[in-house]
Amino acid sequence: MTRSSVQRIIGLLLAMFSATMLIPIVVSLIFADGVWRAFAGSFLIILGCGIVIWWPVRGERRELRLRDGFLVVALFWAVLGMFGATPFLLVDNPQMSFTDAVFESVSGLTTTGATVLSGLDVLPKSILYYRQQLQWFGGLGIIVLAVAVLPMLGVGGMQLYRAETPGPVKDTKLTPRIMETAKALWYVYLGITVVCGFAYWAAGMSIFDAICHAFSTVAIGGFSTYDASIGHFNSPLIDMLAVIFMFIAGVNFSLHFLAWRHRSVGHYLIDPEFRTYLKFLVWLTLLVLLYLYWTGHYSTFLETVTKGLFQVISIGTTTGFTTTDFTVWPGALPVILILSSFIGGCAGSTAGGIKVIRWLLMYRQGIREVQRLVHPSAEIPVKLGSKVVHHRVVEAVWGFFAVYIVVFGVLLIVQLASGLDQVSSFAAVAATLNNLGPGLGEVASGFAGVSIVGKWSAVCGMLLGRLEIFTFLVLITPTFWRP
Repeated sequence: MTRSSVQRIIGLLLAMFSATMLIPIVVSLIFADGVWRAFAGSFLIILGCGIVIWWPVRGERRELRLRDGFLVVALFWAVLGMFGATPFLLVDNPQMSFTDAVFESVSGLTTTGATVLSGLDVLPKSILYYRQQLQWFGGLGIIVLAVAVLPMLGVGGMQLYRAETPGPVKDTKLTPRIMETAKALWYVYLGITVVCGFAYWAAGMSIFDAICHAFSTVAIGGFSTYDASIGHFNSPLIDMLAVIFMFIAGVNFSLHFLAWRHRSVGHYLIDPEFRTYLKFLVWLTLLVLLYLYWTGHYSTFLETVTKGLFQVISIGTTTGFTTTDFTVWPGALPVILILSSFIGGCAGSTAGGIKVIRWLLMYRQGIREVQRLVHPSAEIPVKLGSKVVHHRVVEAVWGFFAVYIVVFGVLLIVQLASGLDQVSSFAAVAATLNNLGPGLGEVASGFAGVSIVGKWSAVCGMLLGRLEIFTFLVLITPTFWRP
């Protein structure tokens, strides 16, 4: 393991991250909220620390190996979460403890959207913007952005890309060179964000709110500039625009790139994961709408459709926006919505959850085992579309699922031990490990009332969920550290 190379990259990336403090300074000066000094101080602190880490190994030029990529990604997200909390610690409004500041920072960077803050409507604009910016940079992965930059600094990027990109099948590159792949994904991500922002602005949002909510929508983050989230605008048009862009952000960004390059939607239609993703959301929407209509929870059909559809897409894609309090919906609907976050979006998207493709592969594997009971000697391959899936991929998916269940159980026990009741504990773990945000019970409106132990457990859950568990857990195995 080339530890000096890892140290050099961490220092460089931290120095690069410091530049993101400059935009909130501009926002603070525009709105004259008096917070620019906190961001200026954060810029100097983060830049200084990055230089201190980088300087001793600035001449290192050795190529990264795969295990180095895992270490860089895990360290950088942990370090970035800590340093991203700096502005929250330096401002007077809101006043936040170290635990709360790290929680808010990690929640933003992992696009979870859980919060310990309230009274968002009166917070300084630059703080509100910074929260949204954290989600936007975390959305596609700041490491993927760095992959496009680091080759110019003499550092290869394929190892970082494989360690950062979520999903069980991730060796297919869109372009021959990894730097071009990262750029392609970033341009698609940026383009969708710009279109989303213009759509929100045209629908009636202010420029500031449109930019902030575009960041959060495309990143599938869920942070808002208002306590009432998207419901603050009370606009069915804005709600439906959010539904469209949340759905788009939950799709594999590789498909968006291919559709843009070939000017065709054919790649969506032939992709088995996308078709399953679409069917899942359609059937879940029908179930929720019929349940709401049958119970008469809303007085009009239009309100039933708009409220029901919005919450299904928001929770199903793990975005976490709300336009109504779904926790008071009748019967099993609140639990059904939370359970839908375990599926989440497509691999290669900004969504959380276990991912559609993993559930699809487990379903296909289950069907194959049933068929083998009838035909024990038959060779029955697991397929995605017309392609046979290698048995190692299927084994990896089941391995991930098993580890996910164990991690969920451990985090659940910690939350119970911290003082939360059973419903709140289950919802808290689901909301953080699935990078969802909103929960049920005591965490329905946020994590402010959770104990310090519960908050740090939630931070661990958010980091594990963002990097899909293995990237962090591999670091605690003896095999990883052996020469």
